[in-house]
Amino acid sequence: MSGSFGEMGNLLKQAQTMQRAMDEARQELKQALVEGTSGGGMVRVQVTGEGQVNQVVLSDEVVNTADKAMLEELVLAALRDGIGKATRLREERLSKVTGGLNLPGLL
Repeated sequence: MSGSFGEMGNLLKQAQTMQRAMDEARQELKQALVEGTSGGGMVRVQVTGEGQVNQVVLSDEVVNTADKAMLEELVLAALRDGIGKATRLREERLSKVTGGLNLPGLL
């Protein structure tokens, strides 16, 4: 019977190690920054590894155009690009911790 308690203790240790690694990964993601772009770089957005938009930068070239609809589309495309990159970064980093296991609620 002591063997099963030893295995349980080992599983608990592994879970604690994984939790620490997840906490470290989440902290890294808070500080990670990715850039989404559109229009050949005319619109750039900065997004954290958590998917929060920090900054939107518009080139003078795009601001001087009178085409409001085009500008809106470029901003939207850059946001989607940045958020997509942040999502992939988050999935990649956290999957290293979980060994590729899909653990609901952790990602």
